[in-house]
Amino acid sequence: MKRLIKISLVMVLSIILLVAAKAPANDNYFAIIKNLDIFATLYKELNAQYVDELNPNVLIKTGIDAMLASLDPYTNYIPEDQIENYRTLTTGEYGGIGAVVQRVDGINTVLMSYEGYPAHEAGLKIGDQIIEINDIDLSDKSSQEISTLLKGQSKSGIVLKVKRFGTKEPFDVTVSREKISIKNVPYHGMINEEVGYLKLTDFTQKAGKEVKDAVKSLKNDGAKNIILDLRGNPGGLLQESVNISNVFIEKGKEVVTTRGKFASRNETYKTLNEPVDTEIPLIVLTGSSSASASEIVAGVIQDYDRGVLVGRKTYGKGLVQVSRQLSYNSQLKVTTAKYYIPSGRCIQAIDYSNRNPDGSVGKIPDSLKVEFRTFGGRAVFDGGGVDPDYPVAEKEFAAISRSLSNHHLLFHYATEYFYSREDIGDPRKFKLTDSEYNEFISWLGDKDYSYQTKMEKEIGQLMENLKEEENNDQVIASLKAADSQIKALKQKDLINHKTEIKRLLEQDIASRYYLERGIIEVSFQNDDDVQAALRLFENPQEYSKLLKAQ
Repeated sequence: MKRLIKISLVMVLSIILLVAAKAPANDNYFAIIKNLDIFATLYKELNAQYVDELNPNVLIKTGIDAMLASLDPYTNYIPEDQIENYRTLTTGEYGGIGAVVQRVDGINTVLMSYEGYPAHEAGLKIGDQIIEINDIDLSDKSSQEISTLLKGQSKSGIVLKVKRFGTKEPFDVTVSREKISIKNVPYHGMINEEVGYLKLTDFTQKAGKEVKDAVKSLKNDGAKNIILDLRGNPGGLLQESVNISNVFIEKGKEVVTTRGKFASRNETYKTLNEPVDTEIPLIVLTGSSSASASEIVAGVIQDYDRGVLVGRKTYGKGLVQVSRQLSYNSQLKVTTAKYYIPSGRCIQAIDYSNRNPDGSVGKIPDSLKVEFRTFGGRAVFDGGGVDPDYPVAEKEFAAISRSLSNHHLLFHYATEYFYSREDIGDPRKFKLTDSEYNEFISWLGDKDYSYQTKMEKEIGQLMENLKEEENNDQVIASLKAADSQIKALKQKDLINHKTEIKRLLEQDIASRYYLERGIIEVSFQNDDDVQAALRLFENPQEYSKLLKAQ
């Protein structure tokens, strides 16, 4: 192995030196070749002299990743062993069982089973623990290794050893792998007699067709208004953003223009087909993680004054990537252009690094924003993301709610609830009763869900800082008394935050009976964005006012 590395490095160095000798000193290519020469000789010396054996795959990838990290966040190197996952992201297809499996309390557990796919057909349920795959023990396997074991050729069989709540002994479940096509529109349906809702989670192949079919279906069901939910959608294929915009925008309209280093490669994308409906009142729900292609669709709807955006500012990713094939079946995903929506604005955040903890765009000074106009004359701005026409504040969960979720207690209780009750009825109307919530509180009696509030953390930090100073005994005593009061109040958090905890628990429970549909439908009654949209539809004058220049 060492001899092979040495021969390869000698050959690379010989070629670099040969080309470098012919390259003019003032040519940019000379600088490139010089630095490649330095890199190659550096690695040669490392490999020969370093105290421990080096793994060339790991070390070189670290170097590549560090180099790309100095550019934008979306130019990435994809090694051969990650190509399959990358293809899944772009095509939405893979060979598998159609279930999400992750570790819960150290055990590989089914978090979701997709209706109509092998796992669901074979009877796997949310909460089932998979302890073996084809007689291979999973106790020490990583999530990536388990994912690899679950995937495989279509029509190939796989045997899972499953442990289920309420059963004494594990049992085998035989599943036949199939070609799994991840749905871009996992749900569409009527919220009430007049409002149709569709959730778009990806922009893989056929996303435009799925949205088109969903809108037609909703109209056939009597929808007089449409909610398009783009919250949490990270984007994907640019062409699909054009196809989705085309559902609501006339044929021949500009959707997006890409501009890069080479003017000859700049391109304008226009709608190519007849729309489904250009008149039906439309509300698009956006959030801080609505990114890329999601922002194109949201921005286009806003620029043409076609509908109202409700929610929060989008992520701020206005860069276009293409994949370039490298040697040894690896790929480079490289940013080649920025995209501009019809008003002329670019959605890309001005500063890649200035982001909030959730990844959303940080505060941008007004002086750095440029004003543009929608086709109806409304003022819109660039600088990072698309601003909603009707803002709705982000809901911040209480510390106890986060703790119950992080400790998987909501998840486990929902599993037990499912096996103790046959049905919950229509998920749109499902609510836990007060007595059922009290049962949940009793169930928590011997469970660990310890947590620190923000105030407790700040008091703790203050006390640590004060220990280094003199004559602060009285202040420290006051802080300790305040800390004790907070701990006493925490004992009532299950009651004080009852409404919020119940809502989260209802979603988990509904998923056991109705899978993804249950989570979405049970949340309608408590979703602040959806409720804001419904109020706007009930007030056509307010809806119309938001679409007119002030």
